[in-house]
Amino acid sequence: MKSRLTKHVRDLAGDQAGGITAFALLILLACLMMGGLAVDYANAIAARTRLQVTADTVAHAALYSRELKSADEARQIALQLAADNMPPSRYGTVLTADDIRFGRWDETRHQFIADPAARDAVLVTTRQAEANGNGVPVLLLKLAGLNAWNVTTQSVYTTYYPSCFREGFVAMDRVDMQSNGVFKAGFCIHSQSYVSVSSGNTFEPGVVVSMPDKRNIDLPASGFESNTGLAQALRDGSYAPRILNRIDDIFLGAEEPYDAGVGYMIAGSPYYRDYLDSGNIITVNYKKGITAGTIQEGRIHRATCPNSKTHMTIESDAVIREAVLITNCRIQIKAGAVIEDAVILVDNTDAKSVFASSDITLGRDDGCAEGGDVQLVTRGGVEFASKVNIYGSQILAAGDISMTANADGIEGASIVAGGKLDVTSNGAFGFCNGAGMNNNFEAAYFRLAG
Repeated sequence: MKSRLTKHVRDLAGDQAGGITAFALLILLACLMMGGLAVDYANAIAARTRLQVTADTVAHAALYSRELKSADEARQIALQLAADNMPPSRYGTVLTADDIRFGRWDETRHQFIADPAARDAVLVTTRQAEANGNGVPVLLLKLAGLNAWNVTTQSVYTTYYPSCFREGFVAMDRVDMQSNGVFKAGFCIHSQSYVSVSSGNTFEPGVVVSMPDKRNIDLPASGFESNTGLAQALRDGSYAPRILNRIDDIFLGAEEPYDAGVGYMIAGSPYYRDYLDSGNIITVNYKKGITAGTIQEGRIHRATCPNSKTHMTIESDAVIREAVLITNCRIQIKAGAVIEDAVILVDNTDAKSVFASSDITLGRDDGCAEGGDVQLVTRGGVEFASKVNIYGSQILAAGDISMTANADGIEGASIVAGGKLDVTSNGAFGFCNGAGMNNNFEAAYFRLAG
């Protein structure tokens, strides 16, 4: 009896039937815990991705809008975009007006510096937080006392201005550079189509010649051998000339000088001209043209022609200084006219809306010093058949630009054509590195800071 009972106990103790079920339960529990943690972690990562995409999108929109709008207007546009990307009904409030801060970006220290009046950079913070009632939900981690993930992301966008648009030659269509030009270090030539270069040119180290595909460069049979430094200057690059899309605003700023966004008389406007004393526009008789004494310093002037084919002359004795001229006439500029610290706006789409047949000068020959600059903007084309001198000045044309540069007569020039740009020269194209060209009309480009 005793031996039988002992055997039964030993058999029961050694029986492993059902043991695998208990082990499987432990494995299942571990898998469920790991799966729950994975789901919670994946939700947090997905939320961070959504918030980051929203922050980047909103930051770009805010800075883009800030270019010509007030800070409050830009914030409202950004807030609406955030609500469209992450509807509050589903995600709660992920962005407030206080989370959109304008300022400047210190590239050296990689640091955002808040400045409510600045248009240079923006810092956007998006968040889902338990304190705001929109934390990212968790499953298993609730057992550990965590009710929701708090997720915060930030994005900094900053403006930049491609060097070609600040100083150089740019065209949507072909850029054609003729022979025997010397391009100083820093000068830039860009075409959104292709660049054509004749022989005998010199491109100093630091010059940039770019187009979407540099293999499309058009060269004579002598190729790179007859154009010193061209091979090293070539780059692939594509830039939509945004400044040409600003022509309407440039005109509006003069016609409505107190416009809050673009007015020439508004200190916060990107088109502000500090040399203007009054926004009242003076009427000029186009038949008499612009002669000595026609233009008053500190004032805006308007000349109206009966049709787009009528032209008005800026005579040899004319002085346009610290003033703005708006006209729908074609303009002929004669040699000897003094045009400094001035804006000339030509609301005329003719292929030769601005033309000259003799030696003319735009800007003051002052060795890249501050002041003396000229901005010539036209909805049509420009043709300077004879020698032109350009000092610290800008030509923006919706159409083609054709000109013959005077020997050593280009020092600080921003030339942008909506069509073709043809330049003939037997001299040097100097580079001012932006000095003395602060009044040039610009359109910002945008990128993530980093």
